[in-house]
Amino acid sequence: MRTEPRRVRALLLSLLRIGALAYVGFFLLLVAFQRRLMYFPARGSERDLRKAAEARRLLPWRDASGALIGWRSRPPASGAAGNRLIVFHGNAGQALDRGYFVDGLIAQGDGKLWEVYLFEYPGYGARPGSPGEKSFGRAAQAALDHLRQNDERPVYLLGESLGGGVATQLAAANPDGVAGLFLVTPFTNLGDVAAYHYPRFPVRFFLWDRYANDEALKKYRGPVGFLLTGRDEVVPLRFGKRLHDGYAGPKRLWVQENVSHNTIDYSPAAPWWRAVSDFLLSKDR
Repeated sequence: MRTEPRRVRALLLSLLRIGALAYVGFFLLLVAFQRRLMYFPARGSERDLRKAAEARRLLPWRDASGALIGWRSRPPASGAAGNRLIVFHGNAGQALDRGYFVDGLIAQGDGKLWEVYLFEYPGYGARPGSPGEKSFGRAAQAALDHLRQNDERPVYLLGESLGGGVATQLAAANPDGVAGLFLVTPFTNLGDVAAYHYPRFPVRFFLWDRYANDEALKKYRGPVGFLLTGRDEVVPLRFGKRLHDGYAGPKRLWVQENVSHNTIDYSPAAPWWRAVSDFLLSKDR
């Protein structure tokens, strides 16, 4: 009679061990392959991408050495636009997929207000390198330095989702060199988003890339616009609102209530483009 409870206890202990090992194993896989779960680059040859850019009326953006670092809008017929803006896109695809940011901004002021640069990350598009917060940050700083060299026109930054982490870090490191920020579906920090998607694992303590936007914005005081979506399934609305509420400088919030992370209306005729442009360029805040 006593052997039966012992067998049951042994079976339960075995099941617990198996469950614990499965939990630990899955968690270790999350840690080991976290960058593959985070970055989804689209790749292509420079030759093919140049052809695609030409079809979209975009020009190559090259650094001082001639290396391709992204794409840029064509200058208006009347000369250079008054303000420059660098776009840091989200974690999927490549810079060339974000032509809607160019179209939306150059539609303002008959094309005389904005000159738009689509920054490409290392390991994306035709650019060599590996994705990661540090590699992105170094490349972004080099791109900003390149734009500011011998050109005093203001530089603004746009960060889309994960790209907001690159934009805020760059603004924090160059508070006097960045005239303003526009953040699309941003988050407080990557740990919050990771914990939301994997609530049963202590993922925030094992992240290699953290993208702490909330900390970065403490070092910046320029104008920051926030565009959030009410049905965001990737970055819940509360993270973007928390980032907005915690920012102490001039700010403006737009929320598209019945929109998900990837269904924002980016058509050039959307009225929010003019509102964002006016806010960033306003002298009366």
